[in-house]
Order: sequence, then C-alpha cells, then structure tokens
Amino acid sequence: MGSIRTSEKPHAVCVPYPAQGHINPMLKVAKLLHHKGFHITFVNTEYNHRRLLKSRGPHSLDGLPDFRYQTIPDGLPPTDTDVTQDIPALCQSTTKTCLPHFRELLNKLNDTVLSTGPPVTCIVSDGCMSFTVEAAEEIGVPEVLFWTHSACGILDASYLTNGYLETTIDWIPGMENVRFKDLPSFIRTTEPNDQMVNFVIAETKRGLKASAIIINTFDAFEKPVLDFLSSSLLPPIYTVGPLHLMANQISEERLKSMHSNLWKEESQCIDWLDSKKSNSVLYVNFGSITVMTPKQLVEFAWGLANSGYDFLWIVRPDLVVGESAMLPPEFVMETEGRGMLASWCSQEQILKHTAIAGFLTHSGWNSTMESVCGGVPVICWPFFAEQPTNCWYSCGEWGIGMEIDTNVRREEVERQVRELMEGEKGKKMKSKAMEWKEKAGEAAGPGGSSFLATDESNAHPTYKRNLLELEETEYTDVFGRARWPGAPQRVLKTPFFAQLTTLPIDENETNQPIIGHSTIHDMEGYCFQIVLKLYVDNFRSVLHQHCQLRIQLIDVHVQQEKDIRRLAGTVLNAGNG
Repeated sequence: MGSIRTSEKPHAVCVPYPAQGHINPMLKVAKLLHHKGFHITFVNTEYNHRRLLKSRGPHSLDGLPDFRYQTIPDGLPPTDTDVTQDIPALCQSTTKTCLPHFRELLNKLNDTVLSTGPPVTCIVSDGCMSFTVEAAEEIGVPEVLFWTHSACGILDASYLTNGYLETTIDWIPGMENVRFKDLPSFIRTTEPNDQMVNFVIAETKRGLKASAIIINTFDAFEKPVLDFLSSSLLPPIYTVGPLHLMANQISEERLKSMHSNLWKEESQCIDWLDSKKSNSVLYVNFGSITVMTPKQLVEFAWGLANSGYDFLWIVRPDLVVGESAMLPPEFVMETEGRGMLASWCSQEQILKHTAIAGFLTHSGWNSTMESVCGGVPVICWPFFAEQPTNCWYSCGEWGIGMEIDTNVRREEVERQVRELMEGEKGKKMKSKAMEWKEKAGEAAGPGGSSFLATDESNAHPTYKRNLLELEETEYTDVFGRARWPGAPQRVLKTPFFAQLTTLPIDENETNQPIIGHSTIHDMEGYCFQIVLKLYVDNFRSVLHQHCQLRIQLIDVHVQQEKDIRRLAGTVLNAGNG
C-alpha cells in the first residue's frame, strides 16, 4: 500500500469498553485499520490510561503522528488502585456520563484550527459503548459497533430466562438444546428491572442504529448463528476474526510495539515454558475480571497439585473476592519445580507455545479464540456474561472442552486435568482443537473469510445475498472511506432488503415505533431496525415467571421522491406465552 498524506486519510475514532478483555481486541482493530491507511484516535478512559502508563512505561502511549491516544472520564470516583472496576457500576456510569465528554473530544478532533489530523470520518466503538452512536449521527459519520464476544453471545443476549437453569430450550435459532444456565449471566434472571438486563437491552437497541457490526469470529466457527444474525438482524454483520492472527500479519514495527495490557507482564513465563517438554503443561488463567472465594482458590490449587502435571497459573492480586489471593504454603512446597505462579502474562504467546497441552479457563471470548488458534483444548469454569454460552459451545458444538461445576471440588479438578492430559476424551478434544486451528488460520489468511471489509462484498454471505446495490452517490464504505476518488466521506449508507414478509395480523404500520432516525444532508434516512419488546408477566410463582420476546424487523427507507415504505419481517415468540 502506498503512503497516504495525512490530510487525505480517513479518520477512525476507536472507543473500547474500559476493561482488559475489550481494550485488547479493539487495539487490534485499530492497528488493522491503521495498516489499511487510516488515521487513528484511540480513546481510553482516564483511569485505564493511567494504568497503561504504569504497566507499560511513561512513553507507551506516545503513539504515532497518525495514531494518537485520547482520554475521556468514566464518571466513577477517582482511584489509584490497579484492579478492574466494578462492572455494573462502570456500565451505568459510562452510559450516563460519557456522551458529553465524547462530543467534546469529537469537536476538538474536527476543529480545523486546533486539530493537526484529518476530520473524523467514522467511529468504531465497543458494543457496550453505544452512546457513541448518537454522537456519530450528530456529526454525520458511520458508526461501526465492535462486539468483542462471540456471535452466539450476541444472539442469546436477546432472550430472558424463566428461572429454570437446567431447562433445555429450543427457540433460539442456531442454539437448539441450550440450557438456561448456558445463557449469559446478565440475562439469567427473573427480575425485569435488573440493572444489567436493562443495560444489555438498552445497548442492543441503540446498537441497531449503527452502520455495521463487526465480530471477532470466523464464519466456519459459528456458521448457524451468523447465518441467523445476518438474515434477521441489521446492521450488516462482518466477521473479522481471529483478530490476533490477522494483527500478527502486520509487519510494521511501530504498530507491533503497541500493547494494551493493564497489568505488567512477567516475561519469565516463557523462559519457564522453554524448559518444559512439548504438550506437558496445563495453563491456568481466569482472565481479568473473574473472582472466586478463598475456598474455591484452595480447591483449584490442590486439584492441580494432585493431578501430578506441570502447570502455569496466572493469579491476579485481586482474584479472590475482597482480599489478596493467598495460596497455602503447603501447596507451594508440594508443587515446587512443576508449578509456576505469575500475576500476568502475554496469553497469546503462552497459548502458541509448544509446551502447552491444555487450558483451564473462564471461557472469555478472547481466551476461547486464542486457545482455538493455538490448537489447545480447554477445561471451562465460566464466570459471567456470555462465558457460560462459550463454555456450552466448547463442550458441545466445537468439541474442544469439558466443564467444571461452579462448586469447585479438588477431586473434580484433578480428574478433569488427568482426562485432558492423558485420557481418550482429552485426545479427541486435542484432535478437534487442531482442526479448528487449521480453519482459523484459513479464515485469517489470504483469501480467507475474515478480514476488515471496506465494502459490502466482504460482508457475511447471507447479508450479501439480500443487499440491493445502491447508487454510488448515496454512501461511502462501512468505515467512512470514500468509495471513489473525490467522493464525499460523510454520507451514511442505508442498506435495505428485497425479500421481506408482511406484518402479522395484530400488528400494523401505525402501532409500531420507528427508531434509528437520523438526518444526513437534509434527507431523512432510516435503516432496518429491530424493535425489541419484553413482556414480563405471571410472576405469581416461580412456575409462572417467564418472559416473552418479540422481535420485529422494520425497514423504512425515505427518499425525497418516494413515499415512505414500511416493510416488516419475522416475529419470534419466546417463553410460555
């Protein structure tokens, strides 16, 4: 790719959710966009900006002339602690307080006098930071939402359980026979006013006004779910994973030197693994947010010790609820020489090391993707969010995992570690993991299904089949780049479908709300939207607690010379009603 003058570059503003597992993949997206010629502004919260400087060094966020770091406050009380913030409080605070500060930042970036960079041409934000959609509408640029979890996590986040965790359900397309306990923890409730349920619903509804959704997955890995999402949900879906395989293809040293770990990495982990035989070590890491009780920590410890196998265990200082993570001295003595403890590491490097035979994980999506790309089978102990869903797929559909019960027992930990390392099931899991590793490499390689798209030809196949070709003058590409020399870069595209059914008898055009309104160049434009309605009733007893979900697909495309057209798609009823 030839060099592009700064003044001519499209400008992407990237806004991750302020947690480790969201910042890492967003930085990879930003690097890939920069590699494709974009000017980048990467927006961290002030709290995480300070943590990054502490863990990476005082010059780690200096950036490049065309890759700059900016900050906005998260609205929470200032603190110098080095821990993940309370997630519900953070969700509530960012939703309520970040938009005005983000508007102010955009105004500064677009100030032709004060700014040294090009004007903002698109915003790429985390799916949990959808307040940016409103800001994008206000300045007339495309908004691309990046959902950092699995496609199945997006789909089942639209469904609310009735309280029976072991009940098998069959009404989520692509996820037949999933149990309520396998659904994301945030929506696994019977309380209609639950804070996190309301947050998920609000983020989903706002997110439907975006120009596109990108997901860190690949088509072969989640095909049934992706097919359903792409045929039923808009904005269009773009699969861009595994992101770390794609980012590893970037050869520019300036970009490769940029990292985003909020804790200081212990490099001796790799040196220790180098001294071990191939496929001899179990890697244990429960991510950046998972916490456990002191009893659970001890049970995991003795399960690992009694298995007899070597292990590398990442133990964050805040891993135990309300206190420091302290392991029994007897455990440390028992495992001396065959166990290594560290507070943080470069997980991507660990999981591709030849010494690693298995991974005891919380089933976070980044960890799942990285284990698949390393061909590493997993033992799952999901904690929250969509991790139970990822675990369900790992143990079933993908065939790469086993699950440990929430009530951790050392005997069960020992048994599963032994099974993974030496048992027949472990061998089958390893074989399946290697198959997925090959498919992941194909997806991220030249001609593969996953790469950052700059036009609709790279969208998910189901979306491509339904997309009608628009006039060139009506839109730029999904990331705001001009689609031909001299084309305006601030016009949002409005995709629409040719194949739609009519509204059901009890619904009509007048009683269905239109959402997603925006005014661009004095012309009203409406994209497809999903109107999400939750009906919670019959709470007389646990037996009657249920929720009915109705999803209605509405297309309204308004042009000055045409009448308003309203078309609607399917209605899905979930629950007992």
